[in-house]
Amino acid sequence: MSEPIRDPEIEQPAAEEEGEYVTINEVDEIVPEDENDAEPIEDDDEDESHDLSVNQEGNIELDLSNNSRTFFDTHKDSIFTVFTHPTLPLVVTGGGDDTAYLWTTHTQVPKVVTELEGHKESVISGGFAGNGSYLITGDMAGKVQIFKSTKRGQKWDLLTSLEEVEEVVWVRAHPTQDLFAFGARDGSVWSYAITDQGVDILMTGFSHSLECTTGEFYDLQNQDSASLLTTSEDGTIVGWNCFTGQQNFKIEAEQLKGIITAWVTISIDPVSNIAAVGSRNGQIAIINPGNGSVLNILQAIEIGENDDEFDASIEALAWNRSQSILAAGLVSGDVILFDINTWKPRRSIKLSDAVTKLIFVENTPFLFGSSMNGKVYKWDARTGAELHVCVGHYMGVLDFALQTKDPLTVITAGDDGVSLVFDIPS
Repeated sequence: MSEPIRDPEIEQPAAEEEGEYVTINEVDEIVPEDENDAEPIEDDDEDESHDLSVNQEGNIELDLSNNSRTFFDTHKDSIFTVFTHPTLPLVVTGGGDDTAYLWTTHTQVPKVVTELEGHKESVISGGFAGNGSYLITGDMAGKVQIFKSTKRGQKWDLLTSLEEVEEVVWVRAHPTQDLFAFGARDGSVWSYAITDQGVDILMTGFSHSLECTTGEFYDLQNQDSASLLTTSEDGTIVGWNCFTGQQNFKIEAEQLKGIITAWVTISIDPVSNIAAVGSRNGQIAIINPGNGSVLNILQAIEIGENDDEFDASIEALAWNRSQSILAAGLVSGDVILFDINTWKPRRSIKLSDAVTKLIFVENTPFLFGSSMNGKVYKWDARTGAELHVCVGHYMGVLDFALQTKDPLTVITAGDDGVSLVFDIPS
């Protein structure tokens, strides 16, 4: 695929020579046994970012500002996914160049730990399973790879790979168990247990008739079960028991007040296990996965006669139990904060382009959101006030991840082929 555009006038921090990887002598620097051993992060006094605008003469102007601490630009195409190790200062990015990289975030210049080779198409999803011992990546050609950590995360070996479907749409790693699941373009759902010798298939589900759009594990505190919620373009929502392969419930139009729409996003409240499921037409279904009941249906935005229905698509959902808020982000650029006691909108925020992801910082009122306008925002959900903006991309932010150790860090996946690392002021 083509090399992403780089603007030569944008000043970037000095990078390591191309192809330089972490050596065995540097592993303690990368993955210290103790936080105090980590290499200190140097403060960057420069505040640079960039944004595109058009002047009165119709010429494109580039706003040269970038407040990131550092960047990772080894990818040769758009970066579609980014996710972090649960305990170590490591991050994985996967992109349109058919590969993924595992690299450090705590060093001033990121260092490659390993390239996760072997994929055949764009790497679009993945995660770390259990305590971070295993890493799973999936691509659009249907290939899923499982890597095993050794030497405290200093080395990652390919454990096994799977090619069961023509196209993988999403991959989810269970955060507390050595399990993972993925959904496919053909509507199928697959789940596996990971062992030191490889993987054991737990279930294959064929309840969806069209593309399985997304899935999330729930009831995470129960180590004796593995429950998965999935959605589809066919308008169905299904709860699975991954250990038995049985379908716990299937929600169709009859339980959804006759609504027939593609469901595309899921967020599950970790406290109550209540799920919010977002659709392509602005509807949000509130579901109790414990018994498959539909508790409420919300309309995030009204679609006018001349409006494009695509603008109402719910692209992101996030819960904040301490503030009694459910946040929804739309293609229209609207971020709507619902009061979960009344299910009425408490306030809304408007962005200049589509919202791509929302994350609440645990036990705080702070909400982070990314957009196709190339920025990541920090808001106070109590007031809707904008507290900080991460700038530096000249194309959209397709995904982002948080590392919550001090300082709180945002790592982005840019459509421009660059991942930026931002230290967020408290």
